[in-house]
Amino acid sequence: MRVSPAFRLIITALLLTQPIPAFAETPGTTSGGPKPFNSMAVAPDAEEFCRVPRPPAGLAETAYLRNGYRAILRILVAERQLETETCDCPLSDFTWDMALAELPRFQTTDNPRLPFKVLDLYAMADALEAEHAEGCS
Repeated sequence: MRVSPAFRLIITALLLTQPIPAFAETPGTTSGGPKPFNSMAVAPDAEEFCRVPRPPAGLAETAYLRNGYRAILRILVAERQLETETCDCPLSDFTWDMALAELPRFQTTDNPRLPFKVLDLYAMADALEAEHAEGCS
């Protein structure tokens, strides 16, 4: 079945003149319906005390390695906090080079692309941070 160009033009014009619900509501509307795109933006997280930042992209070629080095740095910071029994943040005393230097301590394989288990490092860092937070509360 062939549709004439005039029919297509009429259908297109009708569709374009209909209101689009997502744009019909204002940001303050609470109807539960569609929201404008800008209202779906996620607010940035408030900076946490002594949070190790994301490592620079040049630190390692893969995100897996960078995440591992970040976890190692978290462990080093938490260990220092527990060792000194202080609730201060010694993060400024640490560098990414220090995390790289500690790799042999956390290395689990000889594979240079997967030298450690990142999830295990996360668990260790979380446990140390929790222990420190408990002591500071």
